[in-house]
Amino acid sequence: MIPTHEARQRIVSALGPVATEVVSLAQACGRVLAEDTVARITQPPHDVSAMDGYAVRQADVQRLPATLTQAGEARAGGQAAQPVRPGQCVRIFTGAPVPADADTIVIQEHVRADPASAGGPRIEILQAPPPGTHIRRAGQDFRAGAAGLAAGRALGARDVGLAAAMNVPWLRVRRRPRVAIVSTGDELQLPGDPLGPGQILASNGFALAAYVAAWGGEPLQLGILRDRPEEFARLAQELAQVDLLVTSGGASVGDYDLVRSALGAQGLRVDFWQVAMRPGKPLLFGRLGTTPLLGLPGNPVSALVCALLFLRPALERLLGVPTAGQLPYAAAVLGRDLPANDAREDFLRATLARDEAGRWIATPFPVQDSAMLSILARADCLVQRAPKAPAAKAGDAAQVILL
Repeated sequence: MIPTHEARQRIVSALGPVATEVVSLAQACGRVLAEDTVARITQPPHDVSAMDGYAVRQADVQRLPATLTQAGEARAGGQAAQPVRPGQCVRIFTGAPVPADADTIVIQEHVRADPASAGGPRIEILQAPPPGTHIRRAGQDFRAGAAGLAAGRALGARDVGLAAAMNVPWLRVRRRPRVAIVSTGDELQLPGDPLGPGQILASNGFALAAYVAAWGGEPLQLGILRDRPEEFARLAQELAQVDLLVTSGGASVGDYDLVRSALGAQGLRVDFWQVAMRPGKPLLFGRLGTTPLLGLPGNPVSALVCALLFLRPALERLLGVPTAGQLPYAAAVLGRDLPANDAREDFLRATLARDEAGRWIATPFPVQDSAMLSILARADCLVQRAPKAPAAKAGDAAQVILL
């Protein structure tokens, strides 16, 4: 058996990023950038007002109150107003270009206007801020030619908004990796089908497909393989254009665990088999022909915990994410006592809550059976315990992997 960190490193190292494609902004959320995205414009393109008010020269408002003549108006999307001359001001609205020679924006709440005065509206300045106040300088957000979004970034809604503001309508991203998913076992039946004696519902394939989709891949459900070598021979013929094959079950040591033996006859080359962890010891990684294969355990919790620890990093690597293989760790303290651990690294399903000091309190469930999906569904994190970890008390420090 090998340790989990070595298994994860070997999986990530064996994979490389998939090809790229170009998508529109409307299709970009959730995709991973394949190249830096460079701004095509400067934003703001010139100095603009951040408030509604009056553009003034600081020299004219040194002594207050100061009465100035309104010489024009500046609106967002309009032409720049004429330069502000001594003794003048310009009515200005949020987003409008700041007139030449103006260096301060006085908000409209700090003036008293007399629009009917002879010679043009007279504006009495009651309060004036320091120079530059309420002015957004040209390029304050970004400048043309600057990289606003880096390659390898998984795009969220804010990133899409930034790309649009940078005047970038198309983005080059990694295509979604195609992940074939199969479950193995004579005992499996699909949800909704009648169950015979000793049969169980095949939940892993649906959960794994949901994970693959959530993590940026394209799941391809290939159904259930029965415990017959010819079924596995058929599988080997269905992997054209697949970036990763994920199997669930059949990787242990029973007489009917056929992933290694049956696929070995089809050209499976095993990199490693069995990892020193709980749950998930019978994990397998190798290649079936040219297709990488990740063999997950059949127990539902084992399969999904292994998906979090190994399948997600594999997808991140295929997508070109620079941090592929780095798990979402957080610091916490234990919410209950734990016994000493044995020789396998343990991943305990646990809830999270904040205490009065703002610390995360991780409380492992008292029962940690690898077939109990209800516990995993309620968990907020996995408490990671090193091999041979001594007994721990409530309040002791713990490292958790956030779910």
